[in-house]
Amino acid sequence: MDSRFGPSRRTSPDPIERTPSAYAYPLLIKQLLHTPLANAPQQEIVYRTDLRHSYRSFAERIARLANTLRSLGVGPGDTVAVMDWDSHRYLEAYFAVPMIGAVLMMVNIRLSADQVAYTLEHAGASAALVNTDFLPLLEPLRPRLPRLQRVVVMCDEPAVRDSAFGPGMPGCAGEYEQLLAESDPTCDFPDFDEHSRATTFYTTGTTGLPKAVYFSHRQLVLHTLATATGLAASPQQQRLHRGDVYMPLTPMFHVHAWGLPYVATLLGVKQVYPGRYLPQRIVELVEREGVTFSHGVPTVLQMVLDAAAGRRLDGWKVVAGGSVLPPGLCRQAREHGIDIFTGYGMSETCPMLTLAQLPAGQDAGDEGWRMRAGWAIPLVDLRVVDEQLRDVPHDDQAPGEVVARAPWLTQGYLGNPAASEALWEGGWLHTNDIGRMDAGGSLRLIDRLKDVIKTGGEWVSSLDLEHLIAAHPGVAEVAVIGVPCDKWGERPLAIVKARPEFADTLTEEELRQLVAGLADEGVVPRYAVPDRVCFVDAIDRTSVGKFDKKTLRLKFAAAPPAG
Repeated sequence: MDSRFGPSRRTSPDPIERTPSAYAYPLLIKQLLHTPLANAPQQEIVYRTDLRHSYRSFAERIARLANTLRSLGVGPGDTVAVMDWDSHRYLEAYFAVPMIGAVLMMVNIRLSADQVAYTLEHAGASAALVNTDFLPLLEPLRPRLPRLQRVVVMCDEPAVRDSAFGPGMPGCAGEYEQLLAESDPTCDFPDFDEHSRATTFYTTGTTGLPKAVYFSHRQLVLHTLATATGLAASPQQQRLHRGDVYMPLTPMFHVHAWGLPYVATLLGVKQVYPGRYLPQRIVELVEREGVTFSHGVPTVLQMVLDAAAGRRLDGWKVVAGGSVLPPGLCRQAREHGIDIFTGYGMSETCPMLTLAQLPAGQDAGDEGWRMRAGWAIPLVDLRVVDEQLRDVPHDDQAPGEVVARAPWLTQGYLGNPAASEALWEGGWLHTNDIGRMDAGGSLRLIDRLKDVIKTGGEWVSSLDLEHLIAAHPGVAEVAVIGVPCDKWGERPLAIVKARPEFADTLTEEELRQLVAGLADEGVVPRYAVPDRVCFVDAIDRTSVGKFDKKTLRLKFAAAPPAG
């Protein structure tokens, strides 16, 4: 060694010294229960109008479920599937399954039967917790699921639960409540590697087979902490705190219900689970249980607002996500007294990346910030880049792809290395969303990379056009797609569902002239004016409520030109 340069440099720092008796605290899902059980053991968890119990009872039910699963032969590394509505049982599975070292698989019950069978077999599910509503879906699939050996049936109706139970299903282990009642209310949950896989679910892309994303205990705990911090950071509005009453409007099979059940449990807040989404029931639960915080896709929120029929829902904070919040729906929610704002993420991101909370000094009456994707939550490194992964200017004008890093992003697609490498090309997770970022770091989404319309070499945002057309009072829903054009490559086509009171009067020319007038004002370029507007009774959607633009492009590919 040359003494002129001092000691040789290490390639990495030494790890900290550990006292032999010190507890190396692993970031496991079970750790999320310490605070609520210590600080709020009597807080309530409510299911529909059928059941309410305390967090202390919740912990006992987690132990009973864990012991039940172990008695059925479920062990570390095994996969347990769940097919249920949003319920207290689903919440129990969120904890009990991963806490015994097994993997929780959340089955998207809105997929086709073939897709459900594929996801169950691909995940290797050996046990399933199934609501009786979904037995007609599952039973015909059993011959295709040789690894699915045990089914626990969940019943909502007392007449079914209390009758002589025997659905005649091979491998049926019994009914959920009966099995829990027979199990020990205490359970030893051991420590294990925090990087162990805790959950698996399947993306609902519109091409190819569903892809499996997966998350570790460590990732879910960090996502919970960062999301809780992000939601608490707002000084006055759009906050989730210990005094709130939480109810999801996102299916619990969809990206852990955005991770909010874990956050709500960590904070020890009152939780309300509505079961199947019946809009009138949701309104009644908001009023009766004093719900103050929810989240869901715009489609579900629209159904709830329609069911509210002019009633005020003051004090209800709602995070909209899954698709861009339409301006008309934002205004309608605010007219009902709802403090609505946006969150952004995707299945591969666990999902939370950003929140659009009221910026300091911003006028709450200005709705524009509510419909942006917003600012990155703690620990998220968010960029908008060009094709060479170079940052585009933060001027709220330059478009680019949104890429991200965070400690909870899926590390790949299970059993699909090629798609995994494409997802993580260049060491950044590629969202395939096109966005713009302003100087303050606020993200505005423009479109999905696959949905942006390329006409005459120029990009047209389908989302921007949807916002403009949706502002017409006669438009209930609108999806804009690109359709083939020999001259320009693609041209915009608007697919509109009219409000009932406008069904006989709203015309294609009226909507085209609306956009043309905005083009004259410089709001959009002239080439963005749709050539055609097609009226439909319903717009195709995916299993999670987004417009199914792949199906729409196939349906309307041969739409005749205007004129």
